Amino acid sequence: MTAAELPVPGGTGPAAATPGLARRTAAGFARNRLALAGLIILAALCALCFLGPLLHPTDQVHTDLSQAGLPPGTDGHLLGTTDLGYDMLGRLMYGGRTSLEVGLAAGLLATLFGTVYGAVAGYFGGWLDAAMMRITDAALAIPALFLLVVVAAIITPSKPVLILIIASVAWLSPARLIRGEALALRSRDYVHAMRLMGGGGGRAVFRHIVPNALGTVVVNATFQIADAILYVAYLSFLGLSIPPPAADWGSMLSAGITYTQVGHWWLIFPPGIAIVLVVAAFNFLGDGLRDAFDVRLQKN
Repeated sequence: MTAAELPVPGGTGPAAATPGLARRTAAGFARNRLALAGLIILAALCALCFLGPLLHPTDQVHTDLSQAGLPPGTDGHLLGTTDLGYDMLGRLMYGGRTSLEVGLAAGLLATLFGTVYGAVAGYFGGWLDAAMMRITDAALAIPALFLLVVVAAIITPSKPVLILIIASVAWLSPARLIRGEALALRSRDYVHAMRLMGGGGGRAVFRHIVPNALGTVVVNATFQIADAILYVAYLSFLGLSIPPPAADWGSMLSAGITYTQVGHWWLIFPPGIAIVLVVAAFNFLGDGLRDAFDVRLQKN
């Protein structure tokens, strides 16, 4: 073993980040035009949902049936009004805030737990790995949407509850993915060197296995967030959303479907397009990060 292969104090072995690596990773991401487009779309949607209500304040609590069902452009309502008289643009902003908050929190929580779970299983191996993976396999055998519907029907949905419900089924995929990474990383020289110096399993997992799988974790997190936003839309469309007057894009779609026969297209297209854009943006971002972290695609 050479000196270059020994773990650096405070670092994570040969895969520890260097200025050159960070620069090449950023350059690789910047070369992916779809990833840049996804980043711009996400920034625009976040600005719309979190800063938009400051520029376009609306009442999303009290109904006004005299303003119900107005088409876009009527009485200052750029996107029209809903069946209860809510301004559609304001509703889109508040609904998007809920969808993004729940999706981001659930996706990140699922990735965090799944990463630790998979790293522990892969590093220690043996009977512990077998037991942990059988639990994962058993949970994966049950359709995720079925579990979500059952749990959401039993428990009254709220933002924290939705986050926990979605994260409770979304961690399975990253757990299996990181477990595979851990199986490969535990045999590296810098992990053996850490053991020879008296390091324990906890140090190996959190200082070597997880940091050296960071690229995989980050890429997977973007896809988990996209899936979580879709899960929010699924549950809301089935009537298992946060109780009114709160809203999200899925519940807006569900409510708008009722009025398709009378031509109220503005109740469906804005939330539907928003869901498609945000999910596509996160997938573009994930593809760009995957290419950026792939050393085979990096240019010096």
